[in-house]
Amino acid sequence: MKETVPLLGLETEYGIIREDLEDSDPVEESMKLLKSCPQKSVFSKWNYSQENSHQDMRGFKVRSLAQDEEEDAFCAEDRKRPYSYLEMKCDRVLSNGARFYNDHTHPEYSTPECNSLFSLVAHDVAGERIVEESTRIRNQELGKKAVQVFKNNTDYSGHSYGTHDNYLITRETPFDFLVKSLLPFIVTRQLYAGAGKVGSENSKTKNYKGLQLAQRSDFIEKILSIETMTQRPIINTRDEPHASRNQYRRLHLIMGDANMSAYATALKVGSTMLVLDLIAKGAHLPDIELENPVEDVLKVSQDKTRNATLKRTSGKSITSLEIQEAYLECVEQNNSERDKESQWVIQEWEKTLHELKHCPDKLSNRIDWAIKEKLFSEFMESENLDWGDPMIQSLDLEYHNLDPDRGLYRGLEQEKEVLTLLSEKEVSRAIEFPPQGTRAKIRGDAVNKESEKIKSIHWTGIEFENGDLLDLTGVINQEDVGKIRMAG
Repeated sequence: MKETVPLLGLETEYGIIREDLEDSDPVEESMKLLKSCPQKSVFSKWNYSQENSHQDMRGFKVRSLAQDEEEDAFCAEDRKRPYSYLEMKCDRVLSNGARFYNDHTHPEYSTPECNSLFSLVAHDVAGERIVEESTRIRNQELGKKAVQVFKNNTDYSGHSYGTHDNYLITRETPFDFLVKSLLPFIVTRQLYAGAGKVGSENSKTKNYKGLQLAQRSDFIEKILSIETMTQRPIINTRDEPHASRNQYRRLHLIMGDANMSAYATALKVGSTMLVLDLIAKGAHLPDIELENPVEDVLKVSQDKTRNATLKRTSGKSITSLEIQEAYLECVEQNNSERDKESQWVIQEWEKTLHELKHCPDKLSNRIDWAIKEKLFSEFMESENLDWGDPMIQSLDLEYHNLDPDRGLYRGLEQEKEVLTLLSEKEVSRAIEFPPQGTRAKIRGDAVNKESEKIKSIHWTGIEFENGDLLDLTGVINQEDVGKIRMAG
């Protein structure tokens, strides 16, 4: 596969609760969790001056965002706390190149930039393990398992927190063409990428009973928007590449779910990579334009046949499965030089769509919503319950619990009831070491070897106490990494 998507990353906000307190403070709990992190890291030195979330890919800069207002509200409340802004953020840059910090009410783990699919998936799972270990240490301090952390996207109280997949793409591709080409794919990607959700928190479908495909679908309100906390879009327009602006964009997709299944994560990111590769090449893509893409997001998620019929602007109809099959066919036709990873994605994408169409029960060992459907259906039958019982929503939350003694997915892993994509060696390596051939390797090595000498750090560079500055803005591939090493 031609390398048109040189860097990939995942950001995951984790749900957190202190069960022994009636009114626990998620800010405090997130801070204490971060302080419990045992990984070697640079603490509280993130360079916020390099952040710029107000530039829009549509060619303008917004004056303010809804998150700014929320930030102001947080700041007003935070002034009552005995901490500075940086103390509350508790930013850690780890020796594996990742960033782990407090996003106000959620601990957030951002993987290092990866240049291969399976490396990214390993680093995502490594993030789970690091968060889990930090939780264990925190509970050890408390003397009880009071803090519970969940890799999911909703607390069933109307709040949604994100899992964002990120792709560095060429700026040569017109943004309008990117949106038109990608939109039907993203709307229907939840067929295999959805983490599953019991019931609905969307005001239009609050009486829905059953299992949705995805958790974020309840909260999508627009096709395009720079916002991430309100008016959430199918495609986010934030233009913050963390790379050379004249060459690259960072496609920041906020509609994805937090997958417990590493297989589902790999298929979600891998299929998106291949579609983006086609778009960058200007290859022939499915000529599909949906009449109501925002409404279709929820329709696809809640259709109990798992194959919603959607209206096209042409007046014709198409099913969600047909859309995915059309994209897969285009990828197969235009991907003659397949490396090992793209071959795996095409093979598993085809297998998953075939089984979804003909024998969906076979998905219950690797696709999160299908695993939940089997698990919860068996429980309801044994206990004579239905989808509307609050107990099933409780089970839904526990599916995502990182605690190996409580988490339902963790239990299925231990019983070998779900597919294992990665070896323990691969995960352990990702916990300790940054991905090779990326600027994250430079960042991770600097943290590992020179942590006491670092004054500030960011995705795009490192400033040392002696005034030296290592600019990583243009560092993308193995060749760039080599040049930086020689310069150092």
